[in-house]
Amino acid sequence: MEHDVLRQVYQHPLFQQQDLEMLFATHEKISCHKGDFLLRKGQVSNTYYIVESGLLRSFVYDYEGHEITTDFMCNNELVIEVASIFHRIPTNEYIQCLTDCTLWKIDFDAFQSLFETIPALAEWGRAWMAYQLFLGKKRSLEMISLSASDRYQQLLDEKPQILQQAPLKHIATYLGITDTSLSRIRKEIVNKP
Repeated sequence: MEHDVLRQVYQHPLFQQQDLEMLFATHEKISCHKGDFLLRKGQVSNTYYIVESGLLRSFVYDYEGHEITTDFMCNNELVIEVASIFHRIPTNEYIQCLTDCTLWKIDFDAFQSLFETIPALAEWGRAWMAYQLFLGKKRSLEMISLSASDRYQQLLDEKPQILQQAPLKHIATYLGITDTSLSRIRKEIVNKP
């Protein structure tokens, strides 16, 4: 079905069929190529996307000019820079396609109009945002409390698409380790009995 990925993302018990039809009609299916940027530092985000297929990452440059991956977006996930799109401020992040991608795009103005029209969308948005806050807190605590090996294993268990499609240098910065440490951890896990 054409809107399967949208049905996966927009799940909430308050949505009526006509709500979903209005919501789906505002999304445009697009294709992007590996290396394409959806957002660059200094831009104000006017769009968010849902990933049908492909892998994207968000990243920043640290104080020494090194790229640090802050997140990966996989199939059936939102690609959004929340602070920029909702507060209408320039972003500090870049969002880039790591593979060829098929995305569903919705513009901010269309989303705002639907947000005011469909009460269930506001409830879905609150639930989504609460879950993102939970994930952000979980990640920050795990960066402190888990070993690099455990963080890698968790990524392998929870999001294998990242390990299959992302360059190792991006995975290493996401995990907060060097490329060399990542290579060692990968060998240890492969050689585990």
